[in-house]
Amino acid sequence: MTLAPETTDLKVQLSLDGDWFTVCDLSTLLPGRGVAALLPDGRQAAVFRDRTGELFAVDNRDPFTGAAVLSRGLTGTHRGRPFVASPLLKQRFDLASGQCLDDEAVRVTAYAVRTA
Repeated sequence: MTLAPETTDLKVQLSLDGDWFTVCDLSTLLPGRGVAALLPDGRQAAVFRDRTGELFAVDNRDPFTGAAVLSRGLTGTHRGRPFVASPLLKQRFDLASGQCLDDEAVRVTAYAVRTA
């Protein structure tokens, strides 16, 4: 079966310092997979679209290794909370809050996301 590509012009935007920054077209986000977006200050965000269509964005830098790899991580849910697991050491980060589910002392930045 072939699925029709999305025919939307919606853009994915992140809230940065009280303003909205466009990172990509909604159609580039595949459910369950992440993409890395370069932010104006040089940081990177990992942007995700889950299987229900909800959007999330967290810092792309894995705080345990320093590598910018979270956008390549595996997504899932734990007790109803969506997460991404780092592809390196497998720590899981809550996509809504950025909290590490495996070490309460660690978190990554979570960004507000919208489509416009």
